[in-house]
Amino acid sequence: MLYCLLTHDSLTRKYTLSLFSRNWCKGNMSDNKVSSKNSCETAPAPGAASESNEAETTKAAAEISAGFNSHISRFSTTGASSLSDCCHGGAKMSVLAFSRGKREINQYFSIQNAKLLALVAVLLLIIFHSVSRNYGGGDTCEWLLSSGRLLGENAWQPYGCMMHRYKSDEAKRCLAEKHIAFIGDSRIRQLFYSYVNIINVDIKEEGVKHENIPFEDRSASLKVDFLWYTEVNNFMKEPLTAWTLEGTSLKPDIIVLGAATWSIKLHNGNTEALNQYKTNLTSVARLLEKLAEHIEVIWVLQDPVLEDHLSEDRKMITNQQIDLYNEAALSILDSINSVSKAKVQILRASRLAAEQTISKSLDGLHLPRSTRDISAMVLMNYFCNKILKPIDGSCCLPRPPPTLIQKLTACFFLLSISGYLMVNFICRSNHWENKPATDIESGEERKPSITISSVAGLKVPFQSLCKLGLIMAYFYFCDRADIFMKEQKFYTHSSFFIPLIFILVLGFFYNENSKEAKLLNREQTDEWKGWMQLVILIYHISGASAFLPVYMHVRVLVAAYLFQTGYGHFSFFWLKGDFGLYRVCQVLFRLNFLVVVLCLVMDRSYQFYYFVPLVTFWFAVIYGTMAMWPQILQKKAISNGLWNLGLLLKLFALLSCICLLRYSQGAFENIFSCWPISKLFELQGSIHEWWFRWKLDRFAVFHGMLFAFLYLVLQKCQLFSEGKGEPPFSYGISNFLLFISVFSFLTYSIWASSCKSKTECNTLHPYVSVVQILAFILIRNIPGYARSVYSSFFAWFGKISLELFICQYHIWLAADTKGILVLIPGSPMLNIIISTFIFVCVAHEISQITNELAQIAIPKDVSALLKRLLCGAGFLLVVLLLSTREDSKL
Repeated sequence: MLYCLLTHDSLTRKYTLSLFSRNWCKGNMSDNKVSSKNSCETAPAPGAASESNEAETTKAAAEISAGFNSHISRFSTTGASSLSDCCHGGAKMSVLAFSRGKREINQYFSIQNAKLLALVAVLLLIIFHSVSRNYGGGDTCEWLLSSGRLLGENAWQPYGCMMHRYKSDEAKRCLAEKHIAFIGDSRIRQLFYSYVNIINVDIKEEGVKHENIPFEDRSASLKVDFLWYTEVNNFMKEPLTAWTLEGTSLKPDIIVLGAATWSIKLHNGNTEALNQYKTNLTSVARLLEKLAEHIEVIWVLQDPVLEDHLSEDRKMITNQQIDLYNEAALSILDSINSVSKAKVQILRASRLAAEQTISKSLDGLHLPRSTRDISAMVLMNYFCNKILKPIDGSCCLPRPPPTLIQKLTACFFLLSISGYLMVNFICRSNHWENKPATDIESGEERKPSITISSVAGLKVPFQSLCKLGLIMAYFYFCDRADIFMKEQKFYTHSSFFIPLIFILVLGFFYNENSKEAKLLNREQTDEWKGWMQLVILIYHISGASAFLPVYMHVRVLVAAYLFQTGYGHFSFFWLKGDFGLYRVCQVLFRLNFLVVVLCLVMDRSYQFYYFVPLVTFWFAVIYGTMAMWPQILQKKAISNGLWNLGLLLKLFALLSCICLLRYSQGAFENIFSCWPISKLFELQGSIHEWWFRWKLDRFAVFHGMLFAFLYLVLQKCQLFSEGKGEPPFSYGISNFLLFISVFSFLTYSIWASSCKSKTECNTLHPYVSVVQILAFILIRNIPGYARSVYSSFFAWFGKISLELFICQYHIWLAADTKGILVLIPGSPMLNIIISTFIFVCVAHEISQITNELAQIAIPKDVSALLKRLLCGAGFLLVVLLLSTREDSKL
């Protein structure tokens, strides 16, 4: 300790003196000495010494020095107890060292430096992926057919793109009036049945095996045939030759073929059979090349076998023989594809999946059902993605051209960037040209003749729009352009719970003392928003909605956000009574600015970002409830308690309206189906999604308003304590409420875990979610020590929770939240780290840009504000008209 006091810099000495003083005071207070108590009352708190003047520091040092001498004299007589005190001082020094190290880290690694690092990473990644796509082969159809990995049973992940799982109605719609032919042996027959099962799940593998098998779906005018040809020979050439003839009406639209195992089996794997196979395949390949000019032709590579499980008459079919035949097929087909415009596609993905699942084969030759289904789904994606364009299937999916609104938005941002560069150039030029210069003759400074204040005033908005334009370009590159890869989600318990435990540990580690100990103070609500948002992010990227207990708990988190909306806005209006236009516009701008920009850039409807319309709607409801006559505020209720009853009647009227809309779906649809409201709340031409989201958490805001009212009334009546470290009620009542809260919390979790289906759970969710929310609030606030601290880690994320929620749609997730963005291919863990780092930096920057533009776009002057509102309404009307025009073209 003496070494630290003597050798460290002045700031450290002050902190050390302060910390040691507190430690010495603790030791003396344990002996109930009056002198030590007085010393403790005058000792500065941690950090206070660094802000005090030299006189205060000198005085504190003198007091500590006296206490230190007393402590040394006690050490000689008390022995072990003093040794314990010394160790306690060592712990304090460890805390001091950690705090100082954290300050030094923050000095060099600030959020601004992190953003610069993120910008460099984005530029490098764009260059890398652009070069890779243009020169390294960036065809997602080729990725789909040729590469990938197995995520789990019946879950295949193609390299760099997402595979849609087709259902029967989608398959029929895609393949309507099509004719598909599968040609080959028993393995191709298995593939045929898996493919047909996508169209009709009732089809069974039955009948004569070594014959042709037809399938027809008359409702879609669809035919799928299997043709039994076990070897590549003249027999296989016959149908192919017939289909190459001009004018034939029997030619299929798609051909899938492959064969080799029978050639190995019949000829006992000798070399002559392989040479004959090459000769015959060369002849067949010319026919396939000609057919590929007009139809899709796919050659299926031979899958491996499980040699130990093969029967005696199949022992000659070894993996070595299969590899030789596959090499021959690849050599011949690649040589033809290299000189021909029409390509015969090669299905390699089936073999890759079989390599990981052949151990489950019953006879060693035929693949398990799950592997065959994967191959059939790969083929379905190859044929149908370009036709149906599923949102969660990026393989073989052509990118739509930008709309008129997207082009106009791009022009606006380009003009903003140009304007910023011009304003910056003018300011710099005038800064040098108009510097005050000394007149040699008079010796006086000449003042600049040109003022640039008006030009400089444009620098902040242009700078914000410039940064926003660059960020929106990144959004577009991530989720609309063919630059970055995408992968599908696959849920496992570890993919959700391990990151969850990790962030909880970080959140508990970074904790600080609260500035106030009030119930749901600002620091605590930021913390609440922060950890909830991080849980929701992990929930989305892990695909945990497939696990019902997690789904139901996350539903409570969304309800808790709306609960906070009701609590926060009600408290503001009740206490402040500010119903002015400026306040309303500020809130609406901050909520909706990013979403409106994304709607323009990403060509998505307003309702697509469902949470913002939901919060905006409920803010309008809260405002209308509190602003409508008679306006009942706290100061009015204090003077006359009957006004409290009047407010409860208002809340009851609101509850009645909510119930009326819930049980009158027709009235709800009539309200939100009127233009232009319908353009805001429709998703893909329907308001079903808005109806579902609204009714799911319809009581959450009401619960928040009612809780805020009861809390503020009880607070005004001083019926509970909010001192730091103190329970709100007596120990008996506090412990009872804490027990009830824990019991309710666990009861809800047990119910959510035992729920049978999402439909059943969602029906009860609006009524029971408040139990979990109130239980958490009481558990978090009844212990005084818990109410006196908060997690700065969670609170930091809570301040940008809205931006995190919205930005995840396109730059962390992909394909409009259906997949995962891949910045670092081949390394999932590193990819998550890099993409998360960039994602958080972007969200923080957008939060700052929104705050800057809110100050500029929403002036306090009423007349100026009304003019801007008129301009904003005109802008939205033009956008809605253009959007309606674009929709009519589709």
